Amino acid sequence: MHPQILFYYLLFSIVNIQIAHANVEKTIFLAPQPSTIPSEESDLDDLGLERLSPDTPIVRTQLNASFPTDNASSGTESWFFLENLNPGQRYEVRVCWLATQPTSFTLTTYPLQTIIEDSTLLSSLSIFSTSRLATLDTRLQTNAIPRSPAKADPAPSTDSVLFLRISAAADYFTTDEALMKNPPPVAVDLILDPFVWNVFPRSLIPTAGWIAVVAVVAFCIAKWVSSELGRAIDDARREDGEEKEDKKER
Repeated sequence: MHPQILFYYLLFSIVNIQIAHANVEKTIFLAPQPSTIPSEESDLDDLGLERLSPDTPIVRTQLNASFPTDNASSGTESWFFLENLNPGQRYEVRVCWLATQPTSFTLTTYPLQTIIEDSTLLSSLSIFSTSRLATLDTRLQTNAIPRSPAKADPAPSTDSVLFLRISAAADYFTTDEALMKNPPPVAVDLILDPFVWNVFPRSLIPTAGWIAVVAVVAFCIAKWVSSELGRAIDDARREDGEEKEDKKER
């Protein structure tokens, strides 16, 4: 087999294995310029949202899901807070979940100003925050924005932040009426992944290195096998030629 053909075959196999075992939805975005958060907006600390940041890039939680309806075509909405981003850097947020819970996720990010100016988004965020604070389970939600104690004359702060909305729609059919009426929460991992040079996710660096090593080894093996096969063919041809010459001499 030609070395290049073997190389592409191995690379194709690796990619397809990863795709087959992946159960991921994601959104890619550029971090906005820092926004000024005045002291009058201290209520942002009281929303009870879970946070993702470069220092805390992974959150394991549960998301409520529901079957699509006319009023909620994308299912149940959940909100999260992305903070301490590097302005202008490309990021992706991935949601990973088990294949045993078929769910369709939609991820969307919004700047702070957009949330404040859009009454529909602000209402959705407020409803989620109120419901979450009323049923907050600290055993499952360990990274929530805490309620801040009052401070005297707090100074405004600036930060590159975004709100993340995740819509979860149950994507299955069962004869179990209870499951059809009340889909259970979906266990997920949320991952904030920065891009290296705004080209590819940082988490792919080990995978890329592993693929490069496998590719080099595969190329060397393929080259050796090709060389050995070529030598074996040449030897067979030479022996065949010697046999023919012996027959002519006789």
